[in-house]
Amino acid sequence: MKRAESDQRDAHGSPRRSQGHRPWQVLLLLVVVVGGVALVATFAGSTLTDSMTTLAHLNWPWLLLALIAEAGSMAAFARTQRRLLRASGTKLDLGSVMAVTYAGNAISVSLPLAGSEMATAFSFRQFNRHGIDAAVAGWALAVSGIISSLAFAVVLAGGAFASGSATAALVGVSGAVISLLPAATVIAAVRYRSIRDALNRLLARLFGVSRRLVNRPGPDADSALERFLDRVARIRLPRLQYAEVFGLALWNWVADCLCLAAAIRATGAAVPWRGLFLAYTAGMTAASVGLTPGGVGIIEAALAAALVGAGLKAHHALAAVLAYRLVSFWLVMTVGWLVMLLVTRRGDERTPADRAA
Repeated sequence: MKRAESDQRDAHGSPRRSQGHRPWQVLLLLVVVVGGVALVATFAGSTLTDSMTTLAHLNWPWLLLALIAEAGSMAAFARTQRRLLRASGTKLDLGSVMAVTYAGNAISVSLPLAGSEMATAFSFRQFNRHGIDAAVAGWALAVSGIISSLAFAVVLAGGAFASGSATAALVGVSGAVISLLPAATVIAAVRYRSIRDALNRLLARLFGVSRRLVNRPGPDADSALERFLDRVARIRLPRLQYAEVFGLALWNWVADCLCLAAAIRATGAAVPWRGLFLAYTAGMTAASVGLTPGGVGIIEAALAAALVGAGLKAHHALAAVLAYRLVSFWLVMTVGWLVMLLVTRRGDERTPADRAA
């Protein structure tokens, strides 16, 4: 997804304010406004007051368990990337990968629309600085995303079936299949030479159109991309290690959902296990819209509404979601930016020595 810009630039590169609003911008604004009105209508009055009272009397041992579950989720994601990065034989300690994971997550959730792309670029540069080959780093990040999508699809389908609703199961499985289509395309392109060649031809045409319009990318981009894809295609992992990576990616989602379950218990409510995972995936799917940093407002509304549908009382649902987001979003993001400062400072400290060498 690309960042929506409110400013355009003139021929000299100076910013100028766009004239009027594009139709899609008006539509997105309308969706956000309607969603906000719906959220206020759902949790207005006594419900919001009851939610704040519940938050003020949380069961702290359960909140601590939520924190542990979220830490386990982040650790699982870091271990997923570390396992993939070791495909080239390069040993990278877990602490370094954890640092990149937390810092990259902070970038991803702090920026609307383009956060994930910026986080991927940051992670790629950091892994390069740790001596990971560019092809291996790119392959590891891409495969990590693909396997994470596959694991999320499994959680979505499992939650749909566990809900006991045939309609929810059908919708859940359909959503899981749709979410896997991009991943399947990438895997096929890397694995099969004929599909990769077809993809290269398509990209060459797109590059040609781009050169005629904006004179970019350069004439060597086609061959460079083809060489890069060929190098990526030669990277292999044993099937057992792929199974290990998938297990870690699955635990990344499950542990995050267990963080939500612990937050529900912290409010004093019983966890609606049959509908929990489906409600969780509904909230995470809403986050993919990316209109706000980290899905602020969107996730809270979607997840609280889904938990009410799963059987929680409204004030318990809202309080649980706010407690869950306090741990899984605000706290993790804060740690990520602190790690970012440390990573940046260490990079600055190494710069003089690197120049001297």
